[in-house]
Amino acid sequence: MLQDTDHRLLAIWAADCAEHVLHLFEEMRPNDKQPRQAIEAARAWTRGEMTMTQSRAAGGHAMAAARDLRGAARHAAYAAGQAAVVAHVAAHELGAAAYAIKAARAAAPDGQAEEAGRLECLWQRAQLQDEIRDLVLDDQKLRNDLCWFVFDC
Repeated sequence: MLQDTDHRLLAIWAADCAEHVLHLFEEMRPNDKQPRQAIEAARAWTRGEMTMTQSRAAGGHAMAAARDLRGAARHAAYAAGQAAVVAHVAAHELGAAAYAIKAARAAAPDGQAEEAGRLECLWQRAQLQDEIRDLVLDDQKLRNDLCWFVFDC
C-alpha cells in the first residue's frame, strides 16, 4: 500500500519532471499560465494547501491548454497536467515523466531526439529521492511498454 509520504514525494518528483521542460510550452504560449499553475498545484497539494480535487482540476486545464498544439509544447503541457493529477492517482507520476521525455525528444534537433530523451530520462532519475527510487524504477520497468518505451535510458 502506498504511504501518504511516498505519494507526496511522487507528486514532487512529477512536478520537477514537468517543470524541467515547461519552457517548451511557455516559449510557444507565454501568456498561458495553466501548465505552470498545474505544477504549482501539485506542489501545493503536497503541502496540504490545496485539495486533491483542485489539483486534479488544474491538471485538466493544463492538458486542455495544449490540445491544439503539437510536438514539444503539447508534451510539456501534458507533463504539467499529469503532475497535477498525481494528487488523484499516484501512478500519473510516470505520465509526467514520460511526457517530459517526449517533449525533450520533440524539441531536439534532427537526429538527436533519442539522445535528448535519454538525457532527460537520466536527469529525471537523478532527481528521485531515495525513498521512492525503487518504487518508480520498478514501475517504469513494468509500464515502459505503455509509455512509448521512453524509460529505456
